[in-house]
Formats: sequence, C-alpha cells, structure tokens
Amino acid sequence: MLFALICKDKPASLQVRLDTRPVHVAFLEGLNAEKKLAFAGPFLDAEGKPNGSLVVVEAPDLAGAQALSAADPYAKAGLFESVEIRQWNWTFNKPAAS
Repeated sequence: MLFALICKDKPASLQVRLDTRPVHVAFLEGLNAEKKLAFAGPFLDAEGKPNGSLVVVEAPDLAGAQALSAADPYAKAGLFESVEIRQWNWTFNKPAAS
C-alpha cells in the first residue's frame, strides 16, 4: 500500500537540507531501485526555496512506512519539524505498470 510522507522543515534549516541532499537523493534512488518509491519532491516557499518534502512510498503497513521515513538521511539529520504519514490511494493519472 502507498503512504504519503508529508514533511515540514524546521525554520532556518535550508543549509541542513542542502548539506544532506546528496545522501538523501542516494537514499531515494535506492528506494526507487527497490520499487518502494512512487514519487518524491520538495515543497517550496514563496521565494521558491525548499521547505519540506512530499515522499510517497510503498510499504506493507504503517510501521513499514515509519521505518522508511526514519531511515531518510533528512530525518536522521534532524531537518524535519514534523512528519505526517498517511495511507494514500493513487486514483487518477497513475502511470501504467511497466
């Protein structure tokens, strides 16, 4: 099942995000290779700078989604002020299975 990880950055934490980005991207690439990543990308503030993340992952249950969220290098670096994890049903414009 799919879970949306809705992550809000701590205030004034852009440098933590930038410093941690290479290992975060590598982490997401690993999830993608394991077919556990549906899609991901940053939320942007009014100036177009990243201030959070939306990551949708495939996990067997909420505990699995929580484990993936906790393993994210951004989470380990303490970037996030909050992370909301919600089960999600992809209804429209879902890419065809390859």
